[in-house]
Amino acid sequence: MTDQQAYEVVVGLEVHVQLLTKSKLFCGDSTAFGAEPNTSISPITLAHPGTLPKMNKEAIGFAIKMGLACNATIAKENYFARKHYFYPDLPKGFQVSQHTTPICSGGYIPIQIMGGEKKIRLNRIHLEEDAGKSLHDADDNYTNIDLNRAGTPLIEIVSEPDIRNGEEAVAFLNVIRKWVRYLDISDGNMEEGSLRCDANISIRKRGESRLGTKVEVKNLNSIRFVKKAIESEASRLMALESKGEKIIQQTRSFDAGSGTTFAIRDKEDADDYRYFPEPDLTPFRLEEAYIDSFRQTLPRLQEERISQYISALQLPEYDARVITEEKKFSDYFDTVIASIQSKAGDRNISTAYKAAANWMLGPIRSWLNEQDKTVDELPLLPVRVADMVELVESGKLSFSIASTRLFDLVLENGSSSPESLAIKHNLLQQSDAFKIEPVVDELISQWPDKLAEYRKGKKGLLSLFVGEVMKRTRGKADPKVVNDILLRKLKEG
Repeated sequence: MTDQQAYEVVVGLEVHVQLLTKSKLFCGDSTAFGAEPNTSISPITLAHPGTLPKMNKEAIGFAIKMGLACNATIAKENYFARKHYFYPDLPKGFQVSQHTTPICSGGYIPIQIMGGEKKIRLNRIHLEEDAGKSLHDADDNYTNIDLNRAGTPLIEIVSEPDIRNGEEAVAFLNVIRKWVRYLDISDGNMEEGSLRCDANISIRKRGESRLGTKVEVKNLNSIRFVKKAIESEASRLMALESKGEKIIQQTRSFDAGSGTTFAIRDKEDADDYRYFPEPDLTPFRLEEAYIDSFRQTLPRLQEERISQYISALQLPEYDARVITEEKKFSDYFDTVIASIQSKAGDRNISTAYKAAANWMLGPIRSWLNEQDKTVDELPLLPVRVADMVELVESGKLSFSIASTRLFDLVLENGSSSPESLAIKHNLLQQSDAFKIEPVVDELISQWPDKLAEYRKGKKGLLSLFVGEVMKRTRGKADPKVVNDILLRKLKEG
């Protein structure tokens, strides 16, 4: 049996991120997902003789944004090279890539692990074009080729071998997916191929610094599969090592059905790719002012927002982390908070921040989940959420009534103010003690046995009385007023 504690797993990831440009890296063909096969193509995509590529400036800007977010060094002098490797679904017969001269070098991705934060160092981020897609199961006798994706702009994010297990790989990929969405440079959708991953995996005896022979597991298209592939391959390598068998440097693939990897080919070395500068594309220089223009417009990423929500809004860390999982959800919350602040004047509104978070994580998130929609599809202006927060905070409405009854009314009548809808539908909270007291008196007269138990010391029954009064007033009675009246009445006699 393999002693897995005797070995350390060493993993480096190569993450391919499809950029959200409207056109391809070197021509104007559309990059939209879901088009009919071989319709988003042109003579340039098809590599017809005499056609010349032209660089996509937006893709360069997206690469710079990711590099800055990762604290990488941005190269001023840049050029593309031809990578000679047989791609059946790239008509040119080579790939145009920055592999040897990356636009971004160094930097890191911070991940959360048990015990705190760990920085996964980056080797580089470079630009390159994607290949097309080979469809092996569409025909019994032939492989079909769809060239729509050929030439789509990618950044490849290459980590140093700092990852030690599948959980760290998952955390690394989750941060990348979150960041590319925050930066609005990719949708990070692994199901549509917008984010794919290759894993370089090796093992070594604990305490050793020398890297072992690595294998590369290609084209992992889900975060769950990345974790499984790393764990499966690490176990296979340990079993080989423990039996004294030689580990061969290979390219492998992952079989999701069996949860194991299988060999595709022996791995080529970099020399086998025969890189040389792309003669049809001129080198390009990035001026510092141009780089700085992207630095000035970088959005706040998740960790920065979490810190701000905790320190400035006094939110619990859990609330802050969940709200910031998606940038648009966090942006919506920010607008709600800004609306609350604009209405506040000199009033203390510290409790309103937590109340707004409760709305986001309660009724709003529940509605989005039930309707399978994103927050930008929510038919509710942030200012209306701020209005409902104010109604509850001022005591005019209970949160229960606001979230279960008024919320739906506001969704259906977006042009009307929440307060006007609450008045129209008779939802405002009843705070008049003279109207609540008869309800309390009637209840006490009907529950003499409960009254006697309370007066004998069973104080927990107070909540039962409060609940029944709220039920009889259809939730409209102010709980604080109800509580005060009950405490006084239950004590009498």
